[in-house]
Amino acid sequence: MTGPAVVTPAPATARFPRAATVVPSTPRKAPRKALLDSLMPLIVDAGVPLVSYYALTAAGMSTFGALAASSVVPAVRTVRCAVRDRRLNALAALILAVNVVGLLLSAVAGDPRLMLAKDSGVSSTIGLIVLVSAARGKPLMTSCLKPWLTRGEAAKEAVWNRLSRDSGAFRRCETRFSLVWGAALLGECVVRIVGAYTLPVDTMVWLGTVIMAGAFALATVASGRLAAGPMVRMIADGTSRGEAVAR
Repeated sequence: MTGPAVVTPAPATARFPRAATVVPSTPRKAPRKALLDSLMPLIVDAGVPLVSYYALTAAGMSTFGALAASSVVPAVRTVRCAVRDRRLNALAALILAVNVVGLLLSAVAGDPRLMLAKDSGVSSTIGLIVLVSAARGKPLMTSCLKPWLTRGEAAKEAVWNRLSRDSGAFRRCETRFSLVWGAALLGECVVRIVGAYTLPVDTMVWLGTVIMAGAFALATVASGRLAAGPMVRMIADGTSRGEAVAR
């Protein structure tokens, strides 16, 4: 005599063969948070020393004292990277070098034309360092440019890293960007020195600022057309192709 049949419930995977296990995805950073994180090295290495310098001079500290105090952060970060990571923090080292030049030039006094000419010492230092970095194949301005073009987005940063490693055209754009800015800063220095010794002092007091603003505007437009613009297009193309493959 046969006993009652026992019905065993089918496993969930058998009853619902198409059901897929849902794995929570890693939450993406908010765009503003991602951008802030990508800009943090620039803020710490360049922004903090600059803001502290102007804040200290506004509070009544001497130029020499303000420059010395604002050099602490870039000096610490330069030494820390050299000792801990065995690499040079290029941006922090640049700010430190600029502050040291400023400290040396702060002793210049007396001749008003020399006082006007010394203002170009900082820009010439930056220009020379940027040009040397580009000539060595390690363009310094890349550390400033990358956060602005990738906007802290992981996909764009991945494309940037791949292009910087594999694309000769992209690397040439990186170098070109630094060359444009280095040449602009060095050219601004030369023009201001010539003006300091050929034009009336009263004229150069206001014209020096105009020359500096013009150099920055020219460098922004030229570097955008010759380097940043093509890099944006290459990053966008690489990102869209990556998304197409993911689909």
